[in-house]
This record gives sequence, C-alpha cells and structure tokens, in this order.
Amino acid sequence: MADIIQLLPDHVANQIAAGEVVQRPASVVKELLENAIDAGATQITLLIKDAGKTLIQVTDNGMGMSTTDARLSFERHATSKIKIAEDLFNLHTKGFRGEALASIAAIAHVELKTKTHDAEIGTKICVEGSKVIEQEPAVVPSGTTIAVKNLFYNIPARRNFLKSNPVETRHIIDEFHRVALAHPQVAFTMSHNGASVFNLPESNLRQRIVNIFGNKTNEKLVPVEEETDILKIEGFVIKPDYAKKSRGEQFFFVNDRFIKSAYLNHAIVSAFEGLLKGGFHPGYFLFLTVDPKTIDINIHPTKTEIKFDDEHSMYAMLRSTVKHSLGQFSIAPVLDFNRESSLDTPYNYSKKKITAPTIEVDRTFNPFKEESKPKQANISFPYKREKNAASWESLYVGLEDDTANANDNQHITFESEQITGKLFEDDSTEVRQVTFQLQNKYIVSPIKSGMMVIHQHLAHQRILYEELLKNITLQQAVSQQLLFPLQLHFSKLDMEVLKKVQEQLEHTGFVFSAFEEDFVNVSGIPVALIESQASQVLEQLITDIDNEVPDAGFSQNDLLVKSMAKSMAIKSGTRLNKEEREHLVNQLFLCKEPSVSPSNKPVIVTLDANDMDKKFM
Repeated sequence: MADIIQLLPDHVANQIAAGEVVQRPASVVKELLENAIDAGATQITLLIKDAGKTLIQVTDNGMGMSTTDARLSFERHATSKIKIAEDLFNLHTKGFRGEALASIAAIAHVELKTKTHDAEIGTKICVEGSKVIEQEPAVVPSGTTIAVKNLFYNIPARRNFLKSNPVETRHIIDEFHRVALAHPQVAFTMSHNGASVFNLPESNLRQRIVNIFGNKTNEKLVPVEEETDILKIEGFVIKPDYAKKSRGEQFFFVNDRFIKSAYLNHAIVSAFEGLLKGGFHPGYFLFLTVDPKTIDINIHPTKTEIKFDDEHSMYAMLRSTVKHSLGQFSIAPVLDFNRESSLDTPYNYSKKKITAPTIEVDRTFNPFKEESKPKQANISFPYKREKNAASWESLYVGLEDDTANANDNQHITFESEQITGKLFEDDSTEVRQVTFQLQNKYIVSPIKSGMMVIHQHLAHQRILYEELLKNITLQQAVSQQLLFPLQLHFSKLDMEVLKKVQEQLEHTGFVFSAFEEDFVNVSGIPVALIESQASQVLEQLITDIDNEVPDAGFSQNDLLVKSMAKSMAIKSGTRLNKEEREHLVNQLFLCKEPSVSPSNKPVIVTLDANDMDKKFM
C-alpha cells in the first residue's frame, strides 16, 4: 500500500494558520498595533481603506528592525519574545507566537518598510502569498510601516464571508479602542478612506476614555482602585444611571492586554446588584495587574481568553472593590457605623457658646403625699362626655323634625320622559368584547370557538412597525414638539451612524435642531414615544445598526423601523386597564399582518374549547 501521509507545503500551512489568527480585517489591525506597542512606539498611525479589505497600514516610531530581522519576521514561529517554553509564563509583551506576520503574508500583499534609529538606511520587503517578491534597501524614517493590501485575495471563499464595510469598520474600531485604552501614554491617530476618525494625544486613562467616548463620559466615571498581594485593580466603572442595554462599554485588561471573561463580568454585575434596571448592563474600564506566572494567556489564538490560578479570590476581590467604590462615592447606599448623623450639632447651635448645665431640685416634693390628678389636656370635642347615660338622649333632640321632613319628601314628584319603542330590538345573542390581562403580559379574550391569547409586547410591536413604516414611506409623520429640547450625548462613531439615518428618523417623527460632534438636540419626537425613552430608542437603534447594517433602500428603513418599534412597544409586565387592552386589540386587527410580529414571532395563540375539554377527561 502506498504512503498517504505527506507534509503540507509551507504556503498551505501558513494559510491554515492564518485561519486561526486572521478572521477578518480587525484581526490584522490588532496584530499590527500590538507589534507597534512591543516595538516601544510613542506615536502610531492607522490608515484603512474600504474597511481594511483594500488597505490596512500601520506606521510607528518604534525601534525598527535590521535587514535580517525584517526578513525573519515573515517566517513562522520567528519571535524575539521567548526562547524557552518557561518564558510563556513570564510574558510582558503582546505578540509572542511568531505567527502574525507569517499568517498575514500568506493571504495578502504585504509591504514592510523599517529602519533602526542608529542605521543610515532602512529595508523594504514585499511579500505576496508567503513569497518574497522584493527586498531592497530604502530611504525610510526610523520605525516601521507595514501595509497590508488585498486581504484574502487568494482565498475568495473567506473574502465572501466578510460582512459589509460598515460592520467590518466597526470591528476595526473596536480593536483600535482596546489597544488605545490599554496604552494612554501612546498617541494614536486613525483615518478611514482619507477621513480622520480619531486623533488621540498622549494622556492619562481618564482623558483617553473621554477622548474616545465623548466629553459627556467624564461625569459618568467612578474611580476604582485597590491593591493586594496577588492583585492590583484600577480604572473606572460607569454610574448606574448611565447603564445601557448593550454591552459596548465593558473593558477588562489584564497586564494591559484586553480579555473577555464572563466569570469576572459576573463579579461586576453582582457588585451592581440592586442598582440597575432589568435588561441593563454595567459599563466599566478595569485594569488588573497580576503576576504573569499566575496566568496562562496561550489558550486561544487571539489571546483574548486567560486562565487564572485562583479565580475565586479574584472574583471576590473584584466584586468587593467595585462595591466599595460605589459606596465611597455615594453611588450606592451604605451603612457607616462609625458616624451617627443624628448626633451632629445643628447649624443654629454651631456658633453658640458652651454653658454648663444647671440642676434644679424641688425640695418640697413628698412622695408619700397624695398625688393630685394631672390636668387634662385642653382638647375641644364636638360634645362633652357626661357620666350620666341619660345625657345621650340630648344627641337625638331634633331628629323627630327631620323624620317628619323626610316623610314630606315622599310626596315630591319628578318629571320624566315618556318611554317609547326602541329602534332596534334587543339581541340576546350579542357578545360584548371582554378582555383580561394575565401576568401583566398576555391579553386574554373569549371567542366563539374558545379563547384567544395575545402577547401584548409583540402586538404593540406590530402596530408601531406598520405605523412607522407607513410614515417613512409616505413621509407624513406626526411629531410632538418638546417644550425644552433634549440634548443627547453620543460618541463620535454613534453620531456618524445617526447622521446616516437622520432623514429616515425625521420621517418617523423625530425633529433634530442641532447635530454637533458629540451631541444632538432633539426638539420633537414621535407621538407614540415618551420623552424619557428618546435616548434609549436612539441607543438601541445605533446598536442594531452596528450589528447589522443593510444596504440603502427599503431594507435599511425596515431595520430602522423594527428597532424603533421594539424599543417603543409596551414591555411585558406593564399593567393595562380595560380601555387600553381593548384599544390594543382593535389596533392589532387593523394591521395587515396581525398574527406575527416584525421579527416573525407569533402574536396570537388560539385555544380551542375542544382542546380544553380534553384536558379534563
């Protein structure tokens, strides 16, 4: 039998490795930015075109590479970070696997320009599909510039699986946020298709957060700081009043490396227990510093998951630290047993002179003398209590006259209209619409064949969906003007999303009086919307658009209307009176598709009487 096992060619092995390391353009951005950080750069510039599909270029002023190092950097498992296996448990850098550049070069056109600070001339290398096409000396500035062009050019199947440009751009910006937050001492700039997106100067952590997420973020932050023998915690949590339904502003960093940990996230959620509304998530920017020997970060190709030696202790310390910070800054109610506010000196007595108390003694007091009855309090009653029971008869004096007057009233006659025949005869078979509410979630109504159960939240979604879609299509929305305009603050990226759908939002009833860099003034809202819900509706809309941005046209309007209808619909658990229930049912059956919600979920369930009879057999 012939041998069937063979070694894979290097370019095939690199493409397979690239499938683990490079999942989308954001993965390339992450690897290149981390390499620039490891090179000691203080100024990093990111340039992308067409959401990174055409070009991703990272320029830094780091230490640069020699000609030999530049050539070796494209080989698999070539790294300057580790020499022996034990070094994996004592890492202080970002990249260490030696697979990033080799994997990227296997699926793209890569151009590298680099020069060390003490060298007179640098090096330029061009690689296409793991093959070095060009290597020559070049006059370049100190540092490194890597340009990745035509990503996945030789793997069309992977390229077809990429999302639309806005979605891929959002993923790139998320990776940019994570690296920029972890290194506030480094200046970052980012441009997309020639337009400047971020310009972050060197700053501290609080200022870096404000520069990324907007000036309004500064008043939302609560400092968190604690240091123990095994763990150091620092950073900020967002006040419960500004919690969102999305999980966007949740950042965990371990030794300046962004990680995802559902276990540690649960510690934060438990610290906010009792402070958040249902469905809202806490926001935080927390940096954990631990001994590198106590963690293992090589359990996932993207290095976003970490295994800790003692997770339980970290959970307890993180939870108590956040809870202490919320109480220390009067965010959460606390009990302070060291101070009693009722013992504080009143303001009116704070400036009075202190005088010694005086004691007076009644020297004529005799405890064996018969005690006199205490004086009764001077309280007026409508009548006086008498000891004699016969005095109660005085209360009934004059009632005889009132009784006589009452008998006289029996002779009073009232004018009335003559009863005539009815225009329509009474129909004894007529059934009035009767509705009941079950668990403040379902509307139950009897029908001839049995019983109809309506999901109130989904039913209201369908009503609002068709109404808003009609308004956008016909551009005849009715708006309610606000006496005082609302000023809603968003990040720069969120403002860009709102600007793209501004026209459609105005057709639904929103009126915008001003669009600035990080806030918007709303002077009018749709009729079906409550003023306090305007911010939540727009935030949910931005989140939905970020997750799935369709092309322009009807599909974009459909997504916008679905998101708004879901946010504006009455929630499960809302108690409705009789008129509200009947109005909701009537409006539902006026819709074109009353039986399904905008997300194709059933709205109405019919229970047949025969089926219920079988339950009792």
